Amino acid sequence: MKFYLSSYKLGNKVSKLQKMISNSNRKIGYIPNALDFSGADPIRREEGIKKEINELESLGFEPELLDLKNYFGKEKALKNRLENLGGVFIRGGNTFILRQAMKLSGFDKLIKKLNKKEDFLYSGYSAGVCILAPSLKPLQIVDDPKDFPYKEIEKAIWKGLGILDYIILPHYKSDHPESKDIDKEIKYCKKNKIRFKPLKDGEVIIIE
Repeated sequence: MKFYLSSYKLGNKVSKLQKMISNSNRKIGYIPNALDFSGADPIRREEGIKKEINELESLGFEPELLDLKNYFGKEKALKNRLENLGGVFIRGGNTFILRQAMKLSGFDKLIKKLNKKEDFLYSGYSAGVCILAPSLKPLQIVDDPKDFPYKEIEKAIWKGLGILDYIILPHYKSDHPESKDIDKEIKYCKKNKIRFKPLKDGEVIIIE
């Protein structure tokens, strides 16, 4: 699997992103579930989703909305859907809620299998890249781990996907509302001997 991991939005290597998905299948699943937090403005949510889907489309992708809520308890159906895509783009929001949606849909298991697929693209920003870590505990400083929008889950999931052996800390020293708390996350990581990589908005980690 290839990875395009941005701190915020599409980042500063868009021309590289355009080349990372297979030309034979430019369908990309847009996953918005990090926005399912309590109190989210539904109008603002939909506007944000539409804008980002349009941006991906303008880059030559064929984006499809992939709401994991539609696949809760339907892992086989999600597997079939993912197998028809050339990649996924996972937007930011609350990492703990995104993790809940991944568990309930089976995405957490399926993406690990797709990790062996060389031409599949995993892309996204903020929560969408934080989720790849072994542990999500440093993120409780910024994201609320006790928000449970899905009735099936009532306890925080602290374990990340574990695809990376470190945690990405986005919005580091950036013009972002969460930036001031990233230093606290870094201190937490150092104190608890957790490997981390801070990313400034605009910066991207690419793994091929």
